Amino acid sequence: MPARQVAYLTTNPTPASRSRHIAGEALCHELSSGMTTTIRQDDFIQSVADALQHISYYHPLDYIHALADAYEREQSPAAKDAIAQILTNSRLCAEGHRPICQDTGSVVVFVKVGMDVRWDATLSLQQMVDEGVRRAYLLPDNILRASIVADPAFTRKNTRDNTPAVVHVELVPGNTVDVQLAAKGGGSENKAKFAMLNPSDSIVDWVLDTVPKMGAGWCPPGMLGIGIGGSAEKAMLMAKESLMEHIDMTQLKARGPQNRIEELRIELHDKINALGIGAQGLGGLSTVLDVKIWDFPTHAASKPIAMIPNCAATRHAHFVLDGSGVAELPVPSLSDWPDITWRPDVNAKRVDLDTLTPEIVATWRAGDRLLLNGRMLTGRDAAHKRIADLFASGEGLPPGVDFTNRVIYYVGPVNPVRDEAVGPAGPTTATRMDKFTEMMLAKTGLIAMIGKAERGPTGLEAIRKHKAAYLMAVGGAAYLVSKAIRSSRVVAFEDLGMEAIYEFDVQDMPVTVAVDALGANVHETGPREWKERIRSLPVLA
Repeated sequence: MPARQVAYLTTNPTPASRSRHIAGEALCHELSSGMTTTIRQDDFIQSVADALQHISYYHPLDYIHALADAYEREQSPAAKDAIAQILTNSRLCAEGHRPICQDTGSVVVFVKVGMDVRWDATLSLQQMVDEGVRRAYLLPDNILRASIVADPAFTRKNTRDNTPAVVHVELVPGNTVDVQLAAKGGGSENKAKFAMLNPSDSIVDWVLDTVPKMGAGWCPPGMLGIGIGGSAEKAMLMAKESLMEHIDMTQLKARGPQNRIEELRIELHDKINALGIGAQGLGGLSTVLDVKIWDFPTHAASKPIAMIPNCAATRHAHFVLDGSGVAELPVPSLSDWPDITWRPDVNAKRVDLDTLTPEIVATWRAGDRLLLNGRMLTGRDAAHKRIADLFASGEGLPPGVDFTNRVIYYVGPVNPVRDEAVGPAGPTTATRMDKFTEMMLAKTGLIAMIGKAERGPTGLEAIRKHKAAYLMAVGGAAYLVSKAIRSSRVVAFEDLGMEAIYEFDVQDMPVTVAVDALGANVHETGPREWKERIRSLPVLA
């Protein structure tokens, strides 16, 4: 029998937050009525694998259209440039079938198994999901970065195939298996927030107080999923699963809210954007494209609330298995992408990394656009920790590693395929390296760093003290950035895999000076400026 064509669908378990798609409900009802269905093990496994490959290089079109609308509205040049990079990157990934982001995510799966389903399988559901993940992440034509580490409290050893997935299972009426899955990046997942509010506390106040504290490491503009009620774990699950829904804020505003939850969604969407955080935290009109809210009855003494962001690498899919074979996801047409192509700023300064000096770094000013050329070293969490341990033991840097007057790029790239020098290689969140910044600047001769999002107080103090600079690359533009990398080689810590120290030779790699040698910081000045500007805009005020 032919495999059934299945589109992206959404479900919502709460009466208050109805944003279901009627066509999707009709299909699920059609598939759920009738006799017992047999689901074959390999159909399930291959469907999971195919979906994970699909979402690695195809953005959901609702996200692309919403982001294109945000680009047209945006008035901040820095934010507009960042959105252009994300949209250009997205189209390149759709064309080349390569990952949207170097962080290809941890896999989370929501499986609703019909009570009339029979399984032709020898593996458990967890084992079947994991085999699908393994197939997807090790596919030679589009290798995905393995980011999962076992023994998280101690050795943190990479499992090498991105397993295991986090699987949530529900037994429901019907004779189909409904699967929603996502590949969730660490930069956005690390910004998840939870609170046990008092029953009288304001949800709006909590959200507006919390969002600025999340910083820009979640790569806005994106979505926010909010779960209200239930218990602590129920609120978190609702927040996570709500992110699987379609972006429909424009449509919601056009038809008007039909219940209190929809009113709250609109209020939060507008008030969060009025904060002026903007794309990549640079200041601008669009911080969130949509806010999803699910709720559930809770104890009279409680008001649990969870909030989880979805980043610019929004990756999720939904399919239904009815026993007819492997699920098929709709393949978008490249004509669905907007005609937006990022090009370097004509005023950008070209920098020769091979002759860089502290004197040159001192001439850069926050907000300057740079195009980097020459050799840089890479390193992120594990490499920094190992360097710190080497210094603590008196050994110093390993042979072949010299940071004198050099730049370090916080990145864990995807493995290359075909003729690539390196796979998608976008920046990771810089704040995680803050505790190592003083050591690196004081002991290694390092003079500049590249990452994404803002730096924290510890990192900022070290940058100012040593008159170094922090450069920001756009999170969510990993494949575009990789096009600037002409060669790559491992120089130390090969056993760390994607966290090894590499040397990249780059040509016109685009970055923005986020923190200059004087301590000026665009992640402070940009949002502050745009928050004030937004107050004067009649449409947004």
